[in-house]
Amino acid sequence: MNKPVLLTVDDDEGVSRAVARDLRRRYGEGHRIVRASSGKDALEALRELKLRGEQVAAMLADYRMPEMNGIEFLEQAMDLFPRARRALLTAYADTDAAIQAINLVDVDHYLLKPWDPPEEKLYPVVDALIELWCDVAVPAVEEIKIVGHRWSAPTFTARDFLARNAVPYRYYSIDEPEGHRLLDAASADPTEIPVVITPDGQALRSPTDAEIASAVGLTVDPETDFYDLVVVGGGPAGLGSAVYGASEGLRTLLVERQAAGGQAGQSSRIENYLGFPDGVSGSQLTDRARRQAVKFGAEMLTARDVTALEVAGSARTVRFGDGSGIAAHAVILATGVSYRSLDAPGVEDLVGRGVYYGSAMTEAAECADRDVYIVGGANSAGQAAVFFARHARTVTLVVRGPSLRASMSHYLVQQLEAIDNVHVRTGTTVVEARGGDHLEGLRLRATDGTEEVVDAHHLFIFIGAAPRTDWLDGLVRRDERGFVWTGPDLVVDGSRPSGWTLDRDPYYLESSVPGVFVAGDVRAQSVKRVASAVGEGAMAVTLVHRYLEER
Repeated sequence: MNKPVLLTVDDDEGVSRAVARDLRRRYGEGHRIVRASSGKDALEALRELKLRGEQVAAMLADYRMPEMNGIEFLEQAMDLFPRARRALLTAYADTDAAIQAINLVDVDHYLLKPWDPPEEKLYPVVDALIELWCDVAVPAVEEIKIVGHRWSAPTFTARDFLARNAVPYRYYSIDEPEGHRLLDAASADPTEIPVVITPDGQALRSPTDAEIASAVGLTVDPETDFYDLVVVGGGPAGLGSAVYGASEGLRTLLVERQAAGGQAGQSSRIENYLGFPDGVSGSQLTDRARRQAVKFGAEMLTARDVTALEVAGSARTVRFGDGSGIAAHAVILATGVSYRSLDAPGVEDLVGRGVYYGSAMTEAAECADRDVYIVGGANSAGQAAVFFARHARTVTLVVRGPSLRASMSHYLVQQLEAIDNVHVRTGTTVVEARGGDHLEGLRLRATDGTEEVVDAHHLFIFIGAAPRTDWLDGLVRRDERGFVWTGPDLVVDGSRPSGWTLDRDPYYLESSVPGVFVAGDVRAQSVKRVASAVGEGAMAVTLVHRYLEER
C-alpha cells in the first residue's frame, strides 16, 4: 500500500527544500513527501496521484506565488482531493489573505514564515492536519479503475471484458463526484468514456479490448512465430486442448478473442459436470483450466481475433485482424458458438444499455428490485434465471416453444419450478424493445397473436447458436449453418473430400484440411455439453500426435 502524501508548494526553492526537509525528518517513515515549485506543477502532480489511486493527507501551499497563488491552487486541488487537509504558508503581512483563505476554500490552518523551530510551529499544525485527515480518509484504490456511465454500451463492454478475464477493477460513474474527479485528472471529457485507469496512472480513453488487455498485463503478443500446436478458441474444448497439448510436450499456443471460458465461462452455475456434485460457476471452472494450461507451459493470447487460416506445405498459418500471423504444424479449431441476434425492432440499438447477450453477471447488482426478462429455453437460459432470481424482483423466461422440458435439463426445470419469483412464458416471443438511452419496455407476442407491453430494464438473450466460421470459407468444409464437418462425415460414398492430399481417411475430429482439427460446439453434429467439449479437446490432441508422427 502506498504511503499517504504530504504535498508542499512554494516557488522559493530555498523555502521549498526547507519545508520538505523538515516534513521528511518527522513524517518520512509513514508518509511520502512531494514538493512542487508552482501551483500548475502541483496540480499536475495531484492528477497523477489521483490516477494512480494514491492518497493525499495534507497540502501546504505558499500564498505568494506567481500565475497561481496558494488560495487559487487550494481551490482547484479540492476538486481532486476533497478529503485532503489544507494549510496556507504566509508572511506576517499576509494575515488578511489567510483569513480570506479560511472563508473561501476552507483552509484548516495557516502558518507564518519562518516556522523555526519546527517542533513548536510546524509539527503541531501538521499533526493536526494528519489527525483530521485520518478521521475522514477512505482506503486507497490500487486496482484498475473504470470511469463510465450506467447506460453506456462501451462502458459495459470494458467492464464485462475485465470481469470475464478475472481482472479486479472498481467502477465509478461520471454522475458521482469521484468519477468526475477521475475524469478531470485524466484530462478526459464524458464523450471519451469509458476511461480505464491502470494502477500506474495510465489513462486509456475509449480503449479497445486489445488496448485494455495490454495495459492490464494480459498477453496479447506471441513469444515466437512457430508452434507445434495452435488452438483457436478458449472455451472448454480449447482449454482442454491446451492442457493436454502442453502437458504432452507440444509447444502450444491458445488464441482467444475475448476471454477464456466462452459461453460456459458465463454460466452462473454448472451442476451436471462430472466431479462437482455441488456445482461450479463457469468462471471458476474455466479459470482453473486456464491456470492448469499455463502451469504446463501453454501460452495464452487474449483479445486477438483470428480472421484467416492459410495452408502452405506442412505449415498451417493463423492470421489475425491486424494482418500478422503465426504458423504451426497443426491447428485445433475450438471457436465454439455465439448467441444468435434477436431480430426485433429496437434490440440492436439497446445492446449494452439494458439488452445483453449472455449472462452479463456484472449487471447483477443493477437488477436489484427490478423485473428481468430472459429469452431462451436451453440450459444457459435456465442457469441465468436461477442466478438472477437471487437479485431481481422477478425473472421471466420467454420461451418460443410449448415447454421447457424439450430443451432444458430435468434438474434445471425442477429448480426453476421451485423458485417463487421465476415465471415461464411459453409460446411467446419478444417482438420489440423500447427505450431511449436504455431499455424501458418489451412488446411480447403469444402464439395466438395477442400482444402485451411490459416494463423491463434488463433483457438477457440466449437463443440459438451461430458458429461464426465465415473466415474459414473456401478452405474448410462446413454445413449450411457454418458448423465444420469432420472425420467420417467428410467421406461420402467412399470418396474423400476434394483437395485431400493424404492416403488415408480424415481422422474422427479432423477437418477437410489435413492437420486442422475441430473440437467442441463448432463441430457439426457435436454434443453441446461442457464435458463432451473437454473430451473432444483432449481427443483432438491425441489425433494431432498421430498426424505429426506421419510427417
